[in-house]
Amino acid sequence: MKRLSLILLGVLMGMIFLPGCSTLKVNYDYDKNVNFDQYKTYEFYGWAKGSEKNINSLDRERVQKAFVNEFKKRGMTYVKDHGDLIVSLFFVTREKTETTAHTTGAGVYGGYYGGYYGYGPRWGWGPGFTYSTTTYTQHEYKEGTLIVNVFDAKAKKLIWEGIATDVLKEKPEGREERIKRAVAKIMENYPVKPLNEKKK
Repeated sequence: MKRLSLILLGVLMGMIFLPGCSTLKVNYDYDKNVNFDQYKTYEFYGWAKGSEKNINSLDRERVQKAFVNEFKKRGMTYVKDHGDLIVSLFFVTREKTETTAHTTGAGVYGGYYGGYYGYGPRWGWGPGFTYSTTTYTQHEYKEGTLIVNVFDAKAKKLIWEGIATDVLKEKPEGREERIKRAVAKIMENYPVKPLNEKKK
């Protein structure tokens, strides 16, 4: 089981820990021929190799606990071994640069050439012209991407994948809540809805 090969996407986006604003992007894919209600237990495969370079142990634990909570809401039980599903996690980061253009300008319009108070020749309006100045500002930031893959343990195949991308925030304040919100957003697309929603 533990040798299942992970499908690691060449993700060109990023996440963590997540500012709680509209920059969070979520994508997902799944096998539409699978009945997800049949699965009652799951186990964690662990974090894919390389993730430890991009996310510390505290945040790895927070992410895993958030997924445990979300699966619990869907009536699923975490087990150490022999789960119906195997859940793997992967985290990558990417440095990005954003360029912003800001344009300032003014218009100067033609003036009346005629004499004062109606005296002298009236030659009409002269040509107008405009000018503008554009300045460019570059902002460097880091994006992170969290990928969760869910495998059918018996069939040994990927059946669901969720991806969350956002701008990283370095400040630790509120990080746990941001992680919870991000994981909840990913799991909104899981085929099994929370039990309290099913009763409505």
